[in-house]
Amino acid sequence: MATKPAHEVWRHVAFLSNGAYINPSLSHSPSIPEQRAESTYSMTTASFVHIDTSSYEGKPWGKVDGGGTNFGEKRHERQVTDIRGREHEFTTDNSGFQVLKSPAKERLFTDDKAVREGYYQEVERLLRDNIPGIKKIVIFDHTIRRRVKDAPRQPVQQVHVDQTAGAAEARVRRHLPENEVANLLKGRYQIVNVWRPIENPASDHPLAVIDWRSTSPDDFIPSDLLYPKRADSTDADDRGKEALPVKIDTKSTEGYEVKGETMAVAPNERHKFYYQSNMTPEEVLLLKCFDSYGEGRPNGQKGLAVGTPHTAFADPKTPPDAPGRQSIEVRCLIFYD
Repeated sequence: MATKPAHEVWRHVAFLSNGAYINPSLSHSPSIPEQRAESTYSMTTASFVHIDTSSYEGKPWGKVDGGGTNFGEKRHERQVTDIRGREHEFTTDNSGFQVLKSPAKERLFTDDKAVREGYYQEVERLLRDNIPGIKKIVIFDHTIRRRVKDAPRQPVQQVHVDQTAGAAEARVRRHLPENEVANLLKGRYQIVNVWRPIENPASDHPLAVIDWRSTSPDDFIPSDLLYPKRADSTDADDRGKEALPVKIDTKSTEGYEVKGETMAVAPNERHKFYYQSNMTPEEVLLLKCFDSYGEGRPNGQKGLAVGTPHTAFADPKTPPDAPGRQSIEVRCLIFYD
């Protein structure tokens, strides 16, 4: 039986506490841009890495430092449409992602203090200037990726979503004062990843996104995210402590602990892939990781995107002399009036 597209099913999708989905009934919400319009824009074909749903037993897991997973992967060829020139068609509400022009004062991102004190403020202003109704923003994490030898964080070439529903709620409880949590969880809150190239255009291994409206609930598979155990177990802040794995081990989780939950994404021929070609450091991509008012949530609104699958990919159009991709992603909890 053919799988229903997400815009036909997600309104009544219920989320379990671990972020999994159940689908008791169907409905309809706005469709993705018509295919005939896409034919007039630049496209490329690329190979995308998805979880192999037949390759593991129990719950899948992966190590944040690249030290291994307990599941296999499969590649699937897909067309990718360039949205440059039509950025206005895609928002965090309808598709789950949005491209904005927003030059930053910070350029190199080599000074951690400058990132946390200066760039975090720039990110907050960017969000408040472009998204109405924001009451509170808490920036809880950032990751810098550089595709150079020995960099502890490289571009991730596996289609995924950064948080499940359960992981998003856990972030609220972890980063907000205890006396505020209950009321904040009753209202609308999101996790948004603010993604920006560093130093040079992201021609090498650019970021591709899947329009939320082309996904189906069965595509999303909760997966434990494991972090290396540290000697100082009271220090919950993982920023700036990234390191390459001691070894690759797909069998054992010894030396690691579960500190998050992401969504692996199974392949689906209905998926519509997009990217912003040659994205510059003057541009940012907003990636919605979770929305408590997304379609199918207890307070969900029809047609409101829940979260956006994304991945780095090898673009066959990339010039051979293009510099390795560098980027920063800043993860933000956003609360609304």
